[in-house]
Amino acid sequence: MLKAAFITPGAYPIPSSMGGSVERVVEKVVPGLHTHVNARIYGRRGKRQATVGDLNGITVERFAGTDKSQYFKKVCARLTKFKPDIIQVENRPSWVPRLKRSFPNSRICLNLHSTTFINAPYLSKLQRSKCLHAADQIQVNSEFLRTYIKQRVPQSVLKVKVNHLGVDIARFPGRSTLEGMAVREEMRAAHGWGNRPIVLYVGRLVPQKGIHHLLATLPALIAKSPDLLVVIVGSAYYGSHRQTGYVRRLHKKAKHFKKHVHFQPYVSHHEIPRWFVMADIAVVPSIGQEAFGLVNLEAMAAELPVVATKAGGMKEIVVPGSTGYLVTPELPGVVPELAAHIGYLLTNEALRKEMGRRGRERVYNYFLWQHTAERWLANQRE
Repeated sequence: MLKAAFITPGAYPIPSSMGGSVERVVEKVVPGLHTHVNARIYGRRGKRQATVGDLNGITVERFAGTDKSQYFKKVCARLTKFKPDIIQVENRPSWVPRLKRSFPNSRICLNLHSTTFINAPYLSKLQRSKCLHAADQIQVNSEFLRTYIKQRVPQSVLKVKVNHLGVDIARFPGRSTLEGMAVREEMRAAHGWGNRPIVLYVGRLVPQKGIHHLLATLPALIAKSPDLLVVIVGSAYYGSHRQTGYVRRLHKKAKHFKKHVHFQPYVSHHEIPRWFVMADIAVVPSIGQEAFGLVNLEAMAAELPVVATKAGGMKEIVVPGSTGYLVTPELPGVVPELAAHIGYLLTNEALRKEMGRRGRERVYNYFLWQHTAERWLANQRE
């Protein structure tokens, strides 16, 4: 049986309801390989976690209280004992050359989740080329990210494999299901929101996510739907309620529409499905280079139509006119486009339901974690 090691950045433990997106992907994908691969996950040790644990049949080896240098050394010591055929590094390209030198008999794969760590200040252009060249295989989560690499390090593009992410659809009850309707009623009653039309944003509160553009649509949206409520779920940092200057500016902007905006600080990933099923429309107004945009899938799984920008890989998820709408992220067009599409959906309940149905169907057919695991196996056989 193939032996594979998956090295997380060591920032968050696995499993953890407060973990980052990289750890969440590892947590969801690797257990799906257990019938075909002898896999081990290496990561940070959280409070009340054992040094060695089990995650749905997969061994997890954890390290406590170490800096980045010590973490890497300790992982390498365990890899020496495990002797894996494949070593997959999650989103840390700078580790690839070092692993290649230390484990010449293993296949070194880089699983790149974003553009962040292949750019300054983490890597120079020369360092980026060296790190990607050292990898035997590079896995990315979108065609956007593959193209990004092709444009900057063309000599590495032949070893790039696209493997879209997935969602645990069982965790996200559709709005049309009995469970979904019950949770929706319970959530709305708990907050006193009744039957108000609700537009939902879920994600980090940072400028590149474009939440300020969503707030800028409020005058136009309220004119069409006077009872509108925009619910913004998230914080600036994973697992933290600490406010930044940007978050304070968002709150200040929303004061003019205090009856129409609700900020819900960080919500655990376990609770997120309840917020989706409670809403009517999901908005993902990112203006940065969103490599994939997992939140789009989660909204679609809950049968929400999605209004998103064409930033990065999100146009590979949302089908315009079928499961939602895509808008151009650049100003000055983004706010009027957002307002037009959200406003149209607010006044067309039948279309919202049909788009939601098609969205969940698309997730079921193409974007389950099972599909991601199957593609990973296929990539290793090529």
